[in-house]
Amino acid sequence: MSESPLKLQIVAAMKDAMRAKDKARLGTIRLALTDIKRVEVDERIDPDDSRITSILDKMVKQRRDSIQQFEAAGRTELVAQEQAEIAVIQEFLPQALSEEELQAIIDSTLAESGATGMQDMGKVMGLLKPKVVGRADMGLVSQKIKAALAK
Repeated sequence: MSESPLKLQIVAAMKDAMRAKDKARLGTIRLALTDIKRVEVDERIDPDDSRITSILDKMVKQRRDSIQQFEAAGRTELVAQEQAEIAVIQEFLPQALSEEELQAIIDSTLAESGATGMQDMGKVMGLLKPKVVGRADMGLVSQKIKAALAK
């Protein structure tokens, strides 16, 4: 079984964080590797870069959800910790799409799918997700598609 280049990059970053004695960064990287290892064991696969990207994207989404809850509870120290973890995880994700790039991808996917209304939402998301996973917030993408299909 060969290791994916992204996983090797994450392992190298973990070693660098260990050498630098950067405990916060090291902890976040270890969490990412633990999630990747869990998928390897549970699904008995050697995840490729796209699968690892989706795992990391899910981790970022979980932290964004936590930030909303911590802000509502007034726990600013936990908000800062979650934001720091997001920053570390995003180092391993592809460059985020700009608003214009995202809209262009959505428009081309809508045209490609021939979607006419909300009943086509699943088909559009199915085509769009592989193009933007790890590069855009899927909640935002979903809202933009709904707005476009509601017209």
